[in-house]
Amino acid sequence: MKTVTDGTAPPSDRRSTRHEGTRSEIIAAAWGLVRENGLAGLAMRDLGERVGMRAQSIYSYFPSKLAIFDAMFREAYTTLSVALEAVGADPVSEGREYARVMSHRYFDFCVEDPVRFQLLFLRTIPDFVPSEESYAVAIRVYESMTSDLTRIGITDAGAADLLTALLTGLASQQIANDPGGDRWRRLVDRSIDMYLREVAPNPTITKTKRRRS
Repeated sequence: MKTVTDGTAPPSDRRSTRHEGTRSEIIAAAWGLVRENGLAGLAMRDLGERVGMRAQSIYSYFPSKLAIFDAMFREAYTTLSVALEAVGADPVSEGREYARVMSHRYFDFCVEDPVRFQLLFLRTIPDFVPSEESYAVAIRVYESMTSDLTRIGITDAGAADLLTALLTGLASQQIANDPGGDRWRRLVDRSIDMYLREVAPNPTITKTKRRRS
């Protein structure tokens, strides 16, 4: 292998960096278009115009429109993961409050971008199935939530399923019936209290600890 000694990256690395940069630009442009036109309104010709290339050239970076949706799916779940990790890094001492903070963060993520919500939680794109790589990110988010629930004393086998159903249901109502408002957001704490009464083994939930240093 040729050794580079002048401090510059090998041509292959520079090409790879440019390629990934263009992929990121295409994904960002795709988000912009679907926020304007909806998921079904994503057209390769419009996407090409948005990034300054012919529509056919996009296939050099993504083999299909579904592959673009897949990259968007993975990016969105990565963003959710970061948002929830930020809650885990906070020194919230009492389990009930921790559950409320985590739930508000999840709910706010859902409602702040309705098109992203549709992509992640509703089957609105015909034939779209996330790739194994992208779905693995979603699974990691789910497993992290399960771990957080266990940490605050909730070990019910269906607790994470119930929590995500509860929060996405509230978010769906908020998006559909009071966009930009807080009618269903105001119900999050009340809903979490009801949830905890159902799934917590006793009224005193285990104290939380910092998840990460």
